[in-house]
Amino acid sequence: MTLRTQFTDQMKASMKAGDPARTSTLRMIMAKLKDTDIASRPKGIDKVPDEEIIAMLRGMVKSRRESVELYAKGNRPELATKEEAEIAVIESFLPSQMDAAAMEQAVAAAVAETGATGIKDMGKVMAFLKAKHAANLDLAKVGPMVKALLGG
Repeated sequence: MTLRTQFTDQMKASMKAGDPARTSTLRMIMAKLKDTDIASRPKGIDKVPDEEIIAMLRGMVKSRRESVELYAKGNRPELATKEEAEIAVIESFLPSQMDAAAMEQAVAAAVAETGATGIKDMGKVMAFLKAKHAANLDLAKVGPMVKALLGG
């Protein structure tokens, strides 16, 4: 089942269940997806693939996490709680992330397979990790691990 179908099905279910917070978040996701589709039309793509939808969802989560921090600093816990609820809904569509041990193993394997020897090979290792584990690996967390392993 594609992510688009899941969004539609979840929207219907949340509307029937009378869950306005979940319905609102799903509407935001679908609106962002429509914007992403429109932005990709000049490239000749009518509907972006699931991989790009996952990247879009990760971006939405990242911006909400930043908002949670700002709301916490600004003493606005009710807004932080709303953002955290949206994060939970968005993350329910994302593939599960690797834990720290699995990330370390993936990084070590990538370094070995690419034959990386120094910090100048970091781009090669990151490209390998992105190609092989993009769906369930947070590249922002892996970057410092790769850098440390390569002696940067």
